[in-house]
Amino acid sequence: MIAVRPPMGWNSWNTFGKDIDEALIFQIADTMVEKGYLAAGYEYLVIDDCWALKERDENGDLVPDPEKFPHGMKAVADYVHSKGLRFGMYSCAGILTCAGYPSSYDHEFRDAALFAEWGVDYLKYDYCNFPKNADGMNRYHTMSMALKATGREICFAACNWGAEQSWNWMRSIGAHTYRSTGDIFDNYRSFMGIFQSQLEHFSQSGPYCFNDLDMLTVGMYNKGNAAIGKPCTDGEYRMQFSLWCLAGSPLMIGADIRDMTPQMEGLLLNQRLIEVDQDRECRPPCLLGRRSVAVPVPKEEKADAVEPLKIVKDKLYTFIKHLSDNRFVIAYYNLHEEEQEISCIFADAGVPYASGYGFQMEDMFTGEDLGVVRDYHIAVVPGHDCRLYRCRLVRA
Repeated sequence: MIAVRPPMGWNSWNTFGKDIDEALIFQIADTMVEKGYLAAGYEYLVIDDCWALKERDENGDLVPDPEKFPHGMKAVADYVHSKGLRFGMYSCAGILTCAGYPSSYDHEFRDAALFAEWGVDYLKYDYCNFPKNADGMNRYHTMSMALKATGREICFAACNWGAEQSWNWMRSIGAHTYRSTGDIFDNYRSFMGIFQSQLEHFSQSGPYCFNDLDMLTVGMYNKGNAAIGKPCTDGEYRMQFSLWCLAGSPLMIGADIRDMTPQMEGLLLNQRLIEVDQDRECRPPCLLGRRSVAVPVPKEEKADAVEPLKIVKDKLYTFIKHLSDNRFVIAYYNLHEEEQEISCIFADAGVPYASGYGFQMEDMFTGEDLGVVRDYHIAVVPGHDCRLYRCRLVRA
């Protein structure tokens, strides 16, 4: 069955953009196996845009660039499959792809048949150069049908950036994942903006059709195609990866996994966090609270009649996520630049003191056991960082 849990894998776009070829894909496949990514659940290896020639052949088929992929896509798929991985490719619902290559508008059934012939297991389907007079829901439905007509199980990763309020209909037309935001870039503002934009839509995600927050930039450190803005810190990457897991988003690595720091490799392979993303109940996180903070007024803004503090809104977040087997995650996020105390009032999570219950709490990054905590919990969270605790409801 496809997408019973959020799909996990690696995608070429964020780091490599147009600079892809057969040798790179083979190396990535080898690395996914050798460094434990496949064993951790990252099973899809996806080639993004820029893999084709600029023109279809005389039969109307897409043609892999022979300089990049001299042995053709069937050979690439065969190598990926030989490693125990699944193979993914890219096309677009518009006339041209985002990088200006032939796309699948009015070619859906022909292209889907070709992808199936090559051994494709996953299709990322973008939205660039879409005709203004066309119906987005219908064209995504058409590709969904085309993929099913092949008889091959192909994960349909729809990516229409939220046009036509797609969160309301992507599940109904057969998509397995859907993107309803613009592209992610390798900076704090980008990934946090994406997460905040989806707070109202996390409940529109579940088995067989997941809300996709876009490919991860964890571990990129502003190297590669998505490198725009100030590089992320390790704490900010912890925020990104744990937020994606908390939301139950597909986890598609975008960094060059051949050259990762031990800290970032350990983060992407953190089984405690991956288990949150892959929990069988696939429940969205529940926002328990978002709180403003008072911060010093910058020197240039101060005046005699101005208070020395100003209020910055929605900088502290507390979530609880229900997991299977009577387990939970309590998560704190500090969007402020300075260290902050963030609290969770257990009564807000349905566990008041009078219930006689508390939470057995374990730090999800360090494994530290906090014992049984009742009534409330306060976490000290560094600036632009997070704290997550795996919890079990117990009688205290």
